[in-house]
Amino acid sequence: MPPFNKGAAAMSGVGSARKPRADAQRNRERLIDEAKAAFANVGPDVSLEEIARRAEVGIGTLYRHFPSRDAIVEAVYRREVEQLADAAQRLLDSRPSVDALHEWLKLLVSYMVTKKVIGPALGTMASGASELYESSGALIRAAVTLLVERAVASGEIRADVEAEDLMQAMTGFSSGVSSPGWAARTLRLIDILMDGLRR
Repeated sequence: MPPFNKGAAAMSGVGSARKPRADAQRNRERLIDEAKAAFANVGPDVSLEEIARRAEVGIGTLYRHFPSRDAIVEAVYRREVEQLADAAQRLLDSRPSVDALHEWLKLLVSYMVTKKVIGPALGTMASGASELYESSGALIRAAVTLLVERAVASGEIRADVEAEDLMQAMTGFSSGVSSPGWAARTLRLIDILMDGLRR
C-alpha cells in the first residue's frame, strides 16, 4: 500500500475547493446577465423566479448570491458602471490617449442606453438609488479625469480642457435618450466634440 501523501491530498483539496468558487462566479455573472435582459424584456417588476429560470439556476442559488430584489438590481447597475470605469485604463494601455478618450465616450453611449433600460428597476429599490448613483458618479468622474489628464499631458487635446467640461457634455448627451435615433445622433456629436478638443 503506497504511503499517504499529505501534499497530494492538500493539493487535491485545494483543487476541489476552487471548482465550486468558479461555478459560483459563473452563476453570479449569468444571473446578472439574465436580470439585465429581463428588466429590458419583461420590465422592472419581473419576478426573481423568472430571472432564476432564465439563468437556468434554482431560486435558492439566486438568493445565495442576491438575498433581496434590491441586491440584484444594484448588482446589475454596479457592474455596468464598473465596466465603463475600468475601460478607461484598459483603453489607455492599448492606444493613444486621444483615441482612448474618443472610444470611451462611445462606450458611454452604450452605458446610457443600459441605464435607461434598468432605470425603472432602480426606481423600485426600497432604499432608493441616490447613494448608488452617487458612488457610481464618482467612478465615472475618476475615469473621465484620468482620460482627460492623459490626453492633455500628451498634447493631443487642448490644454484648457478640464474633466468638468466633459462631465457637462455628458449630461447634455443623456438628454432624450428614449427618443428614436438618439444613439446615432449622440455618436455623431461625440465625433464633433472630439474634433473640437483636438489640438
